[in-house]
Amino acid sequence: MPEPLIKLENIWKIYQLGKIELPVLKDVSLEINPGSFVTIMGPSGSGKSTLMYLLGLLDTPTKGRIFLEGKDVSELSENELAKIRGQKIGFVFQQFNLLQNLSAIENIMMPMIFQGKPGKERYARAKELLASLNMEKRANHKPGELSGGEQQRVAIARSLANDPEIMIADEPTGNLDSNNGRIIMESLRDLHKRQKKTIIVVTHDPSIASYSQEVIHIKDGQVVKNHFQEKEVLWQK
Repeated sequence: MPEPLIKLENIWKIYQLGKIELPVLKDVSLEINPGSFVTIMGPSGSGKSTLMYLLGLLDTPTKGRIFLEGKDVSELSENELAKIRGQKIGFVFQQFNLLQNLSAIENIMMPMIFQGKPGKERYARAKELLASLNMEKRANHKPGELSGGEQQRVAIARSLANDPEIMIADEPTGNLDSNNGRIIMESLRDLHKRQKKTIIVVTHDPSIASYSQEVIHIKDGQVVKNHFQEKEVLWQK
């Protein structure tokens, strides 16, 4: 068996509200293997978003340890975590989070600026990513000129700008109609197949989970079920 890409070991996340302690995650342990497509499912308030922030190194645990590629990253500084995120993790959010005054191609180039990549390389990479998502004809359009589905495809392209190994999507179809939602999930599935990216999708929607290989169910801050999909599910078709 390969070493887990991400490993959570006895993770607790506790928020302090005055004198009251509010445990959001309670002794969570799980492993994400390289090249897997995983869905984290749970109702509102289950702790799935908090779990996503920990998996994406956007937050640190109150107790427990997080390993990335075998290295304990639980107590790294924010600057150290930011450097790892910039190199290894891409994020896609429900709200798209595109810069409204920039074109599609300029939005995709932004993460590469922070990594110090030269202008020609940034432009070529952004153009390649747009083409891979059938968005090359919309390269010079600003977000306000794009549909919701098109904006999310630009957001996916932006998340891939620095060729991260891990891609985390938080309710990526939440603001889209069913047809655009299907297009986005098919795009993620194709990325997983063609580029062997490790993809983690957080959702409450069972139809979204059908695209993944593995489903982790979380309830009341604990993992209650973890199962692998049967062969006939969508991700293999």
